[in-house]
Amino acid sequence: MDTSSLYLTAFLVVGGIIFLILFFHYVPFFLWLSAKVSGVNISLVQLFLMRIRNVPPYVIVPGLIEAHKAGLGNITRDGLEAHYLAGGHVEKVVHALVSAAKANIDLPFQMATAIDLAGRDVFEAVQMSVNPKVIDTPPVTAVAKDGIQLIAKARVTVRANIRQLVGGAGEDTVLARVGEGIVSSIGSSESHKSVLENPDSISKLVLRKGLDAGTAFEILSIDIADIDIGKNIGAALQMDQANADKNIAQAKAEERRAMAVASEQEMKAKAQEARAKVIEAEAEVPKAMAEAFRNGNLGIMDYYRMKNIQADTDMRETIARPATGGSNAPLNK
Repeated sequence: MDTSSLYLTAFLVVGGIIFLILFFHYVPFFLWLSAKVSGVNISLVQLFLMRIRNVPPYVIVPGLIEAHKAGLGNITRDGLEAHYLAGGHVEKVVHALVSAAKANIDLPFQMATAIDLAGRDVFEAVQMSVNPKVIDTPPVTAVAKDGIQLIAKARVTVRANIRQLVGGAGEDTVLARVGEGIVSSIGSSESHKSVLENPDSISKLVLRKGLDAGTAFEILSIDIADIDIGKNIGAALQMDQANADKNIAQAKAEERRAMAVASEQEMKAKAQEARAKVIEAEAEVPKAMAEAFRNGNLGIMDYYRMKNIQADTDMRETIARPATGGSNAPLNK
């Protein structure tokens, strides 16, 4: 065998290998054989066209086989391909439909694909419908009418509401509504002791409010797991109010004192003004006397008699004034 024959043989072998790889890639023969053995009617041409449409046959065909074995006749190849091209999860949808059929849950194919495209895990939703989920609420703080603070924790048992998974509120809304119901129930209680004696009254009141309306869940039960006593909010509020009243009273007293001080200063100023007027008037007396002397209205004897009367008056005032030097001070004679 010459060299050209060897090259030709090698070329044919390599070409044959590449052809087989491309053939089994675009025409998954063994996957078609598996589908035929399982009873799924699909042709090699359809599998080839899936490759052309960028739809992986290894995702669609196992889903068809699973649905066929579970007795689901409403699942078609076109439906699975359309859901995959729309960005859905084919495996989860098929698993959810099979689980729903086994659990006698009415879940049409269109609804399952809509739930999946809405961003929810449809398989987990079906599992939650069969096996309810328990959600623990965070500590909820509320105050009874007697002013005692209570801290409650609840466990909410829910199951998925398949009909409201599209457009229904999630777990956060359920927890918020349950917390609101607990606060309302404790707040309407006359005493915290009644709440501690009958914690089931909280769950009964909350359940009667229909908190699962408009949500993707159905509340089965609400159980109060724990109730702790917190602060005496009523007493703290009374203390704060008393301190506020005290501060207001002190401010008003300080205002009155400031007004009294201002009034006292004003009266002192008026007294000084009056004394200034008296001194000013007294300064006019010598002038008047001098004028009287010049006009002949006052004589010298009249002036001496006035001075004698003034001296006599000063002496009497000195005698009447009490001694300030103690018991040993000499008496004025």
